[in-house]
Formats: sequence, structure tokens, C-alpha cells
Amino acid sequence: MRIARRMQEIAPFRVMQILAQARALETAGRDIVHMEIGEPDFESPRPVIEAAMRALRDGQTRYTPAAGLPALREAIADYYARRFAVSIDPARVLITPGASGALQLVLGALVDPGDRVVVTDPGYPCNRHMISQLGGVPVALPVSVDDGYAVRPDALQPLIGEGLRALMLASPANPTGNLIGNAEIAALAAQLRTQPDTLLVCDEIYQGLQYDAPPQTALALGDDNIVVINSFSKFFGMTGWRVGWLVAPEGLVEPLERLAQNLFIAAPTPSQFAALAAFKASTMAILEERREAFRHRRDFLYDALTELGFGIGARPAGAFYLYADIRPFADDGETLCRRLLEGAGVAITPGVDFGAHLAGRHVRFAYTTDLDRLAIGVERIAAWLRTET
Repeated sequence: MRIARRMQEIAPFRVMQILAQARALETAGRDIVHMEIGEPDFESPRPVIEAAMRALRDGQTRYTPAAGLPALREAIADYYARRFAVSIDPARVLITPGASGALQLVLGALVDPGDRVVVTDPGYPCNRHMISQLGGVPVALPVSVDDGYAVRPDALQPLIGEGLRALMLASPANPTGNLIGNAEIAALAAQLRTQPDTLLVCDEIYQGLQYDAPPQTALALGDDNIVVINSFSKFFGMTGWRVGWLVAPEGLVEPLERLAQNLFIAAPTPSQFAALAAFKASTMAILEERREAFRHRRDFLYDALTELGFGIGARPAGAFYLYADIRPFADDGETLCRRLLEGAGVAITPGVDFGAHLAGRHVRFAYTTDLDRLAIGVERIAAWLRTET
């Protein structure tokens, strides 16, 4: 069967392959400690589930407007006002099928064939694949643990020019867990403003999962060349509900809504009604307890892995990942991941999933399982390293 040439640019999402292999080993009777998948292990908060059940009982199963349920768009604007003291017109908020839907809309509205979009390396792998699907050119911008995985203005400057449409950033970031402060984001947005029609796309889907400082949003900067993408998946614990949002400059809203009408009509209706309950005080109390649990997991796993000899750099400030240098033990992350899964029963993700810059010597650990299981995983890794390296 003939496959479109652009599919040659689409690499497999290795973490999903590893998850499938781990599940197959479990089916065969093996006990596997999962530190590969970026999905909270907590069930969705009870108020969210109850809101969905009410919506279903009330027959709320028809399409919403393409831009989303008006009440949810208003609730998100109110969330920014209450939590971040940022005033957002609800008309600038679009509800999407997860953050992935938001990314597709933004890139679809911005990128023509041949246009360039800068992405951090390492970074979320699907970003570069979405750009390639549109005929755009993903331009990797290497970031380093030595700089705290920050984007340096002097490294960005040579990439600014004709055909550049966007810089994509994440804070907190996958796979590194690093934060980018608003002062740094403001400087980058100002730098991009020198090139007409170039936007800064800020991925804030791990917003709320910050452990050493209050969360922040790039919307506080008030810049008209910033698009913010967020999701109910990570902090709010609603991965399978497939509902996210974006906040766009006013002039971009109509094209995004038009594209949404054609790509997916609307985000799932029951999920949107469920998401209304995500901002309730009772839900936020649950989420804050979970954030504290993630902080304890981060501290335990960071201390344990660095004691074993993995190179991580500073303690990551957000998300639920540790991006670790494996050079004391191996030269190839994919091989190490395979051997750990098969030999120790521990599933982790190779760095090559997230880019090319020093990727072969890195792996990602996700602390999305409870402390007891993390402790078992560390014990298994330590025993395996003693005998196999």
C-alpha cells in the first residue's frame, strides 16, 4: 500500500511501544514497575466523575460549539483571574480534544509548507511530527542541563528570519521537568517580535505541578504574540477524557475555530461538562494533595537515582519526570531501557524519544507510580546495575 511521503518524517512514539511491551510481560506473569508513561496514576477526582455522570443523566451528549462549551470557556477565564490575577476574554479561549488538539489547531493555522518552527531538543516529540505533517520544517534548538535546559537568546537569534512562524516552549517541560520564568519568556517573545507574523507557543500542560514555587502563566505578560496551550490531563488528572484548551491572540481565534469545525467538530461533550468541576474548591483540594504526593516522589527518586550515579543536574522544579544521563553505566539509552525491562522488570523511556541532542546517552524516569513501587523499582535497578554493568 502506498503511504504518503510525509509519513517518513513521523517516528514511532517509543514510550507507547515500551508500554505495550511491558503490558505483554505482565500478561505473561511478570511484575513490572512502570516509570515510562507520563500519566498520573491517580483516578480522576471524584467531583469530576460525578459531574460527568450528571451530564450523561441529563442527556448532555450532543455537539457543543466548535470553540467549546461557553460555560467552560468562562470557567477557564475565571480560573486565570482567580489563580494568576490575569484578565482573559473568554472569547479567546478554545476548548480542544486534549492539548494535542490545541497543538494541531495552532500549527495548522500558522504553518505553510516550507515554514520553519523552532522546537527545543530535548522536547515533546509529537511537536516536530505535527509540524512535519503540515509540510513545515521543525528546527531543533538544543538545550543543555548546564543551562538548566533554558533557551538562550543568543542561540535563538540565528534562527530568526524569513519563514520562521513560531518558537514552541514548554514550562514545566517534558522530559526535563525544567521551568522557564516569565522574565525569560518575555525576552524571547520580544526577540520573536522582530520577525513579523512569528508567535511564541507556550505549552503549559504541566502547570500546577510545580514544587518549589507557585505556578505561573505566560499570559501574565500580556503579549499579543503568545499562544498558551493547556490541558486537563496532567495536573487535573483527566488524561482519558481528552479535553484541553488554548488561549490565542484575538486575531487568531476565528481561523482556529474554523479549523476546529473541520478537524474534529468539537471536544467530547461529557468531558467538557466534567471539566467544569475541575475548578471547584473540593477538586482543587484533592489536586493539591496529589501535587504534594508528586513532590515527595520527585525527592525520593531524584535522591535515589543520583546516589546510584545517574546524572540529572539540579532537582527538576516541575512536571513528573527526571531526565537522566546514563554514561556511568551504558552508551545507548534504548539498549539500557530494553535490558532493564527484560532483566529487572522496570520500564523507562529512552532519550531518543525526545530529540537528537545527546539523546542516546539519556533516559527518562516518570514518577507516576506510588512511592512503594518507586522504591521497588530503584532496588531492582540497583541490583541489576551491580550484576550487569
